[in-house]
Amino acid sequence: MNISAADLDTARNAWSDGLIQISLAFDEHGIDEARSLATTIIDDLYAYELGPVLFKPTMASGEQTFRPTKEGALSYFVAHDPTYPNDGGFALKSWRSVDSMPSASFVEGGVGMWMGNMSFTDKDGQTTVVDKSFGYRRNDAGELKIVQHHSSFPYQP
Repeated sequence: MNISAADLDTARNAWSDGLIQISLAFDEHGIDEARSLATTIIDDLYAYELGPVLFKPTMASGEQTFRPTKEGALSYFVAHDPTYPNDGGFALKSWRSVDSMPSASFVEGGVGMWMGNMSFTDKDGQTTVVDKSFGYRRNDAGELKIVQHHSSFPYQP
């Protein structure tokens, strides 16, 4: 099944909404609820059931820079995993809004990619801007899933 530009917008919005939901769950109910919700969101949005996902988080480095496994992604989002001791939990930063600023997208048949900036605002009004790229494909059930996610801070000369 082909992917459309509208599919990319819907998928990116689902990712943003999921991040905010995890932040709210953590702020209101603690780590156990945030971890449970993050697990569901990762299952819903990422294609780990198809194999490795090409995930490079913003705030990861060294031997654990890349997160091709679901366990690595979960730790990046909610931390509290001794296997990834440097993770601070990106989704635990009290995010309240995410705005996308598209640069370009590519859609051809069953392949869809998007890149641009995303601006994350926390409950105190502090904003963090990150460069993002997402690559998508459909699984056997026809669901659009993330197969590639690259994130980094903008270059500072």
